[in-house]
Parts: sequence; structure tokens; C-alpha cells
Amino acid sequence: MKVIGYEWKLRQVMAAAGMFSTTKLIPELEARGIHLSASQVYRLAAEKPERLSLHVLAALMDIFGCTANDLITRVDLGAATARTGTGTGTDAGSPEASADALRASGARPKRARIVPPSDE
Repeated sequence: MKVIGYEWKLRQVMAAAGMFSTTKLIPELEARGIHLSASQVYRLAAEKPERLSLHVLAALMDIFGCTANDLITRVDLGAATARTGTGTGTDAGSPEASADALRASGARPKRARIVPPSDE
């Protein structure tokens, strides 16, 4: 299965437009009917959003005169690998590698001695 991610580039688009403070973005968004707090606008610019309203996206595209492709770039994260625990790899830290290291060292467990219960 192919894993797809994305890169959020609002900060770069803001810088290219000469807007270096997120507080300057608040009145621009409000003029377009988007009411967000200062902390929400900061998180929108500084972090990669997990969910984004299309109204906010359209407002940002209007403010900066850009397209969605300028704000969001698709990133290929490669293929997902399922960890089933049945692999035969010898990665360091894997159970197979640990067992092989113990066998190679010649370490053997101490034999248990079973004693009958006392009659006390």
C-alpha cells in the first residue's frame, strides 16, 4: 500500500507576499467572513493542519492570489509495511537477533530443581 502525505506551505506563501506576522492575516480572513482567534491563525500558519475548511482554503487562496497547489504539496512517503511478527529478518533488536546472540555466546539456562513440599 502506498502512503501519501502532504506539505503545508502557508508560511512560505505568506513570506513571499511580504506577510511575516500571523496577526496581519486575521483582518484579511475576517474581511472574507472567516473568524478565527489569534492562536488558531498562528497554528494554521505554523503547524500542518489535519483538517481544513474549504472556506478557509478559498480565503487563503484569495488573500495571496495563489492556488491550492501553492499551499499544499503532495509528498510520497513510500510503501507501508505491515508488522506481523512473523518475519525472519535479523534486524538489531528483533527477537530473532537476540536469540541468535544468546546461542552464539553459549549461554545456557540453569536447570531447575524441583523439591517436594515439606510436611510442616
